[in-house]
Amino acid sequence: MKKILLLLIIIICSFNQSNACTSAVISGRATPDGRPLLWKHRDTDFLQNSVKYFKGEKYSFIGIVNSSAKHPTEVWIGTNSAGFSIMNTQSYNIERDVKDDDRGTANGRVLYRALATCATVADFKHFLDTIAKPSNIEANIGVIDAQGGAAMFEIGSYRYTYYDANDPKTAPNGYIARTNFSFMGDKDKGAGYVRYLTDTNALNIASSNQDITPEWIFSDLSRSFVNPLLGIDLRDGHYNKPEASGWFVDQDFIPRHSSASSVVVQGVKPGENPELTTMWTVLGYPPVSVAFPVWVKGADELLPRLLTSTSKETNTPLGEKVDRLKAKVFSYHEGNGSEKYLHWEVLYNKQGDGIMQRLAPVEKEIFHRTEPVVERWRNNNTPNLDEMKSLYHNLSTYITEQYELQFHL
Repeated sequence: MKKILLLLIIIICSFNQSNACTSAVISGRATPDGRPLLWKHRDTDFLQNSVKYFKGEKYSFIGIVNSSAKHPTEVWIGTNSAGFSIMNTQSYNIERDVKDDDRGTANGRVLYRALATCATVADFKHFLDTIAKPSNIEANIGVIDAQGGAAMFEIGSYRYTYYDANDPKTAPNGYIARTNFSFMGDKDKGAGYVRYLTDTNALNIASSNQDITPEWIFSDLSRSFVNPLLGIDLRDGHYNKPEASGWFVDQDFIPRHSSASSVVVQGVKPGENPELTTMWTVLGYPPVSVAFPVWVKGADELLPRLLTSTSKETNTPLGEKVDRLKAKVFSYHEGNGSEKYLHWEVLYNKQGDGIMQRLAPVEKEIFHRTEPVVERWRNNNTPNLDEMKSLYHNLSTYITEQYELQFHL
């Protein structure tokens, strides 16, 4: 009964913001191979995302864009040919007296500009020091580079605070996590405190054993149904039939109805070719989607069709399949607010045939097929375009076959 009452209080009082992302910058100190990671789980009103290639002013880059943007000038996470990668989460407590719709209006454009011109964390600091003020930025912005740099910036229109993920004093466990509040901002304002707890609790455990990998992030964060305030994990079975109805309220989990993508950029060690930087990409609602690796090299011609959208499309081929599965998870449509109800039984159940459970071995196979190819590239210190083209085709065919075989999509 107490859990039910607490849940109702959270639903009534929670700050329900669509642009409510969850993220982390992870130093090579906390990963098994010493390569830094940059993660963003994106929540937004623009639910159809795609991967796009850009030829920038100094560096070419790939990034996540809104599929509806035909000529995008905003990017929400991406990586460039110099191995510089960047992402943001909207902050809601740095600037006072600003309406939520007016916050951080330059965030996406700043990421676009940084990818086009920056090669290192130091370059991005210089960028922030020299742009015109007010900058119209209000965000937590994470960056990694090919020299091993890994940092988080809390940025307002006139000032910023820098956090070095390689500094044990700043990041004792080798990572910095952020959701939708900033420590430099007003205390107890902003959003995402429960998701921040989920994020840091999981990262604390994994970092102690250097277990943080892209595969782990997608499995244990992007598809986490833990709510530490309620003390629950939906995966424990207590919210499935026959103990419960198999439905739950979609509130303060990392994945939610507004989740549009989840991306992990796996950087390189100092001295490695920046072209080996890998952008592991999950498009759409992550519990019913799978990861796909992409690289900047050859992206002007080779980007997988599953992840891209044309000027006449509003979604990607993979996104179309993912959205149809998502509709089965959020299938209650009786009245206002009905999208809050999550059909957990369809997603995950005791029989082991929930959508998320059926896709888990598919994603594991994607990593299994990719890892030996990337390892060969690392040994040669350069990606091979012929092998990349073959890998893209292999993975695209496999994913398409699995969605058809398992879900008739």
